[in-house]
Amino acid sequence: MLPKFTESLSGKLAERWLATVFAPAFAFWLGGMAAWAKRFGWQPLISAFNTLPDDTQLALLLGSFILVTLSGFLVQRFELTLLRWLEGYWPLVLRPLHLRLLVHQAQRLKRAKEQFQRLAQRGIDTLNPIQRQQLIALDWQLMQTPPPQFLMPTRLGNVLRAAEQRPKIKYGLDAILCWPRLWLLLPKDVQQELETARDSLNAAVRLWLWGVLSIIWGIWTWWAVAIGLMIAVFAYYRWILDTAAIYAALLESAFDLYRLELYKALRWPLPATPAEELKQGKKLTAYLWRGSESTTWHFTQPEK
Repeated sequence: MLPKFTESLSGKLAERWLATVFAPAFAFWLGGMAAWAKRFGWQPLISAFNTLPDDTQLALLLGSFILVTLSGFLVQRFELTLLRWLEGYWPLVLRPLHLRLLVHQAQRLKRAKEQFQRLAQRGIDTLNPIQRQQLIALDWQLMQTPPPQFLMPTRLGNVLRAAEQRPKIKYGLDAILCWPRLWLLLPKDVQQELETARDSLNAAVRLWLWGVLSIIWGIWTWWAVAIGLMIAVFAYYRWILDTAAIYAALLESAFDLYRLELYKALRWPLPATPAEELKQGKKLTAYLWRGSESTTWHFTQPEK
């Protein structure tokens, strides 16, 4: 039983490693070789390889495999840092760019609100199909944008920031503070769904980086620059933003469905009304952040 389980687990890990770590790195280095061959031709490379002794050829192939593997793991190691950069968490030296993009995002949010209000005031029954689709798109855009005071300089940052802010707006719960505690209370299948969505987002971020890095092969041929830019643009607009929206929706859904489990686990009184929940959520967040010495607040009895 145990050997079969281990074999199954290792097989899944190997498939995941090949798909998300090794394959993009291999494509990057293969693209570099193709760019070099475009400039100098394949024949000199093949001839030089064939003249080497067999053991040297084997060592060279093994070294190439190690290079591809290490570069894949190196990129994976920095995916969280890169994701933060793509969200808009930049150093102070980029403050002028940060502020300029914030102004752009604020103007974009203002235009979306004005367009949404104009269409909504007319009534959905009076709108033609194109206008209905526009209304739905604007509503979705506003859902993926945080309040003005929490705007980020990039679309990706706003999608994830909006998901972080909605539990506080609806329930008084700070998502960043409460999430590690809530995560431990989630069912395993829910955790797996969230992990899958996050893995997909991380894979998209890695693909974006490999696309940017591929531009370096432009020293040998111009099409490497074009392909690298196409990969980066596709990864950001057609994969990163989409997977981030899915992950954000699952994150918010976890609070919608399981937030009361956090109350129960902490023996916190359950709210009776939405208005009371907003107040209770703020008190619970403060309690998790700094604790309390109150003698008037009483915990509920643990469930038997």
